[in-house]
Amino acid sequence: MTHANAPLTPTGRLRMVHRHLHDGIPQAHVAAEFRVSRPTVATWVARYRAEGEAGLLDRPSRPRRSPAQL
Repeated sequence: MTHANAPLTPTGRLRMVHRHLHDGIPQAHVAAEFRVSRPTVATWVARYRAEGEAGLLDRPSRPRRSPAQL
C-alpha cells in the first residue's frame, strides 16, 4: 500500500524507470512527464538498478530513530 506522501505507486515507478532505461528518454523529460523532480527519477533508477523491482516498493516514511533515543 502506498503511503499518503508517495506521489507514485510502485507500478508508476516501474513505468517511470522503464521510460528512462528502456525507452531512452532523458531523466529530465521523464520527470516532467510524471510531475516529479529529476533527482526523484534518479533515486528510483538507482534503486531499480541495485535491487530490481523490489527496490521500487514502498518503504516506511517514519524516522528510523526518535530524537529522544539519541
